[in-house]
Amino acid sequence: MTALPGGATPGIPADDQDAAVPAAGGEKPSGSAEPAAAPPEAAGPSGAPGPSDTSGPSDTTAPQPDPADAAVGDASADSAIDTTVDTTVQADASTDDADDSGGEGDDGKGAGGKTGEDAADSAGPSEAEAELAAQRELRARIERRKAEKGGPVESGGKLSGQAADLLAAVRAVESGKEAGAAFFDSPAAAPRRTAAAPAPPPRPVTAQAPPPPRSAAPDTVAAVRAVLTEGGAPEALAPRVATVLGESAADRLREDPWQLLSVPGVRPEQADGFARALLGAECGPGDGRRTDALVGWLLERAALQGHTALEVTAVRAALAERSVPEPDEAVQHAVAEGAVLVFHDGSDDAPEAVEAAETPEGDEPGTEETAGPVPVLLGLDRYALAEESLADGLARLVRSGPDARWEAAAAPTDLTRALAAHGLVAHTGGEAARAEPAALAVTARELGLRAALATHSGHGRGGPVADAVTVSALLSGTGGPGRDEDGALALDLLVVLDAPQLDVETAAMLVESLPDGCRLVLSGDPGVLWSAGAGRVFADLLASRVCPQIASRVPDPGPLGELVSGIGIGELNQVEAPGREVVIVPVRDAGEAVHRTVQLVADSVPRAIGVSADQTQVITVGHGGSAGTRALNAALKQRLNPGPGRFGGFDPGDRVSHTPAPGRTVPGTVVSADAEGLRLDCGGEPVTVPKDLVESALRHGWALTAHQAAGMRWPAVVVVLPGDAVQGLNRAWVYTAFGRGERHLSVVQGVDQALPRAVAQVPHPPRTTRLRALLEGLLTTAEQ
Repeated sequence: MTALPGGATPGIPADDQDAAVPAAGGEKPSGSAEPAAAPPEAAGPSGAPGPSDTSGPSDTTAPQPDPADAAVGDASADSAIDTTVDTTVQADASTDDADDSGGEGDDGKGAGGKTGEDAADSAGPSEAEAELAAQRELRARIERRKAEKGGPVESGGKLSGQAADLLAAVRAVESGKEAGAAFFDSPAAAPRRTAAAPAPPPRPVTAQAPPPPRSAAPDTVAAVRAVLTEGGAPEALAPRVATVLGESAADRLREDPWQLLSVPGVRPEQADGFARALLGAECGPGDGRRTDALVGWLLERAALQGHTALEVTAVRAALAERSVPEPDEAVQHAVAEGAVLVFHDGSDDAPEAVEAAETPEGDEPGTEETAGPVPVLLGLDRYALAEESLADGLARLVRSGPDARWEAAAAPTDLTRALAAHGLVAHTGGEAARAEPAALAVTARELGLRAALATHSGHGRGGPVADAVTVSALLSGTGGPGRDEDGALALDLLVVLDAPQLDVETAAMLVESLPDGCRLVLSGDPGVLWSAGAGRVFADLLASRVCPQIASRVPDPGPLGELVSGIGIGELNQVEAPGREVVIVPVRDAGEAVHRTVQLVADSVPRAIGVSADQTQVITVGHGGSAGTRALNAALKQRLNPGPGRFGGFDPGDRVSHTPAPGRTVPGTVVSADAEGLRLDCGGEPVTVPKDLVESALRHGWALTAHQAAGMRWPAVVVVLPGDAVQGLNRAWVYTAFGRGERHLSVVQGVDQALPRAVAQVPHPPRTTRLRALLEGLLTTAEQ
């Protein structure tokens, strides 16, 4: 089949041609007046940019679109749909443009202490800390369990704990005393309580208010403020620095000014300026304190791009670009000081020593696929702990024995037969296939088993997943069956939809919460964008082939289903759309893209398709740029709900996206505001955002990025692909964005042939992770 025809607008009646293809000869068709240019976001204190975004990997202004959310649309003769740019973290200036929280990046201000948007955030910790506080006890239990699995390894220096163990292991392998695999085979997990006998589903736990966010003592903040002032850094950073560094923050900063880099949003140039002001001639580019901080900062930046580790060669290259005179020595120093951990997973051969690792000719640093020997990786302990805990938990499920209770299913299916023999099952399929795992939960309850269905987002729940709870609610106890006396979820079966959206830390907490005997089904569409957080859990599980994989044979229906299915295999096909299911709107520049988008949402789609503006979602490349979410939301607010923004920039009736935690987006509508904060209606659930969190946790929501929209669907979707988003296109981005519409898809695009090329030739950006190697190593060892 041919690609979507140039200028094709299937079925749009004559009175709607103003919202479709421009008139011949390049003249702009008549229509409603183009909205005024989108105003920039309100600046924070000290000239800092507006609110930071915590919904996914960093979005940057054009011409560098969001690494995870960049998209592009097409309207020429061979127009199609495509995706994002490789987000492998390297030591170039582009990685410095992402913001502090894994969200969509605004560039920070210049050196000398101006730290961009984080300079304005003096309100204390984010709401994410409050939401995750209920999970800290569970995480502590996970850490204790991991710590019990092996004794300390004598390694000398200043190393301690897991860092000492891993470094000693690498040195022993280098000396030839031990085989490489011996140090990375985890011992068998301690016996766990088996799931109780089948019982009626318990009552859901009553939702409780989260604990208040922790904040530093006033004396600590005052002491930090004095040090920041002395070093020329903005005083507004004091509450954030005091919270991150603790009670001794002031003393720690005086001793090591580069610890300022551990505060989200601070850039190396700013930390260098702060250090020079405090230390004078004592500091230099090769200072061990500086290089340790830079190594940690690079790995934190990598996590924002989805990596859980980086090749040592990529870290060395990044340090060299940061003017570190001896990158090799800097890496060794960071490892010796315990700032980072070193790994060499998945090989029985003696690994190359950290100081001898080199980048193979032709390989690109930071990628997960390299020819030749298994690469030496560096990682942070939080992601190492999460991946190892997750691998242990998944291996425990894989080793689970048969469960005869599933053999009694009245209508056996591939899923029930797989669960009768295996504790872990992967299920793949599109949107229509979600009914299969949902029906599995119903079957489990009919067998007298305790079952729960969990989704990434609670937006638009209905149909077969009407009784689903979100993964975050399940873990926090605000939804689902609650926990038993041992702290495990009171379940015999857990079905998780939208599994590609699981980041490694969330997945580790989820699997660790399951009792022995519980079955786990991870279900999702492998073609969509991966999680906003670090890791690629579902993709690594599928690649490891350690459990049964059930592929659904249920296709997504209609023209939209046909279009998206083709994109999934790299083909951008023309589809017949007799009901105006697919409309292509070509544009010449970003200004016209904004104008056409507003016209479609406000006029054409409601009139021609019958879907109101509040049921139509705009999806675009990133937050910055002339056709990003900021510009589009400003124009859409002006047209759909004009107002002065009297409640922190918002008015009653505004559509918003609430970010209660990094990587999670909850759509809602502003209802009112009072002394407690801004009151929202999020899918029928009342939510109050405290006043001091409105700027950081809330933005207008008529337009979202693809990562924000993942796991959700709307009756109509308008995908905006301006010409400056070409570099951000990849198949996964296009597949995700185009698949969010249930009845109608409009593509406002100006990327010409870049769209079909991206669909056909640009795969999902790689991520460097360890989960696959850990899983294969654990289960291979168990079989021997």
